Amino acid sequence: MTSTLPMIEARRKLTSLPEEFAREDEMSAVTITRRGKPVLAVMPWEFYDALMETLEVLGNEALTASVRRGLYELRHGKGIPWEARQTARR
Repeated sequence: MTSTLPMIEARRKLTSLPEEFAREDEMSAVTITRRGKPVLAVMPWEFYDALMETLEVLGNEALTASVRRGLYELRHGKGIPWEARQTARR
């Protein structure tokens, strides 16, 4: 869930946003507006980091193909349980 703050209010609340993110499980970002139009997004670092990693995977054709292949295998019951893979490697 994203909440929206006008720029003037965002200035006042900026230092308390980390605690707000920690309290609100559903809040993933805050949209900062100027004159009613979105101009910034503020989000927890973990969310930003995950977003960047996702974009990196989606931007790499080989990684995206690997993810798609894995999802296909899971849907068709061809997945290998993690424990079985770990045992096989030893």
